[in-house]
Amino acid sequence: MADERREAGLAECWCLHGAVGAVSDWRNFASLLASEKTGSRAVDLWRFLEAGAMPANDFARAFNAEAAAEPSRGAGRFLLGYSMGGRLALHALLEHEQPWQAAVIVSAHPGLENPAEREARRGSDAAWAARALTSAWPDFLTAWNGQAVLGGPSIRSAEADARLALRRGEIARSFVDWSLGAQQPLWERLAEIRVPVLWVAGENDEKFRALAERAAALIPQCRLALAPGCGHRVPWEAEAWLARETAAFFRSGG
Repeated sequence: MADERREAGLAECWCLHGAVGAVSDWRNFASLLASEKTGSRAVDLWRFLEAGAMPANDFARAFNAEAAAEPSRGAGRFLLGYSMGGRLALHALLEHEQPWQAAVIVSAHPGLENPAEREARRGSDAAWAARALTSAWPDFLTAWNGQAVLGGPSIRSAEADARLALRRGEIARSFVDWSLGAQQPLWERLAEIRVPVLWVAGENDEKFRALAERAAALIPQCRLALAPGCGHRVPWEAEAWLARETAAFFRSGG
């Protein structure tokens, strides 16, 4: 498994998948972006955990350095992160040296502010880590996708789900290193983000819609967009809508 690129124009959108995600999750979205004259690169987040622990701040520095080392293309280099990938994208945007011209944050949580809630989340994520390592893989995926916030079956094919089992070690590690409970809350730092941001939430995703409304008000150059009729999984519940919104946002420079 590796990053997947689609050439389609002068701009490139680097896409960060969610927890228990894969680069293949972005294939149809990448095709839709291409029809909007926007290139894309789906990033395999699991490769950053292959060598061992990598907290979110360390990931942000490594990821930004990797992106900055590549030649800039035309209109620029943009960032899109969904859910866990959205949290990692926020860390990347908050680094002093960052190479992004604009960003789209989808269904993401800037952090738990209550220490007791963070501790409880670390405990629940540790349990998910154990299940990822020890459960039968189909049973783990059924339990994961059955959560109320996700509300349904897998977003990928059975074959792609089976291939994802090759990353079960890195997925388990992500529940520790990139747990929402391990993350320091970023609310007070959102005002430090100096690039334009489009913050997206599903219209019907009450929790993350409220988080999005609060976060968008704290970032100097931020616009809130609500995906009509959607829950948490906006990139797959409203792929065409998100591709149009993303491409238009990047074309306008944010």
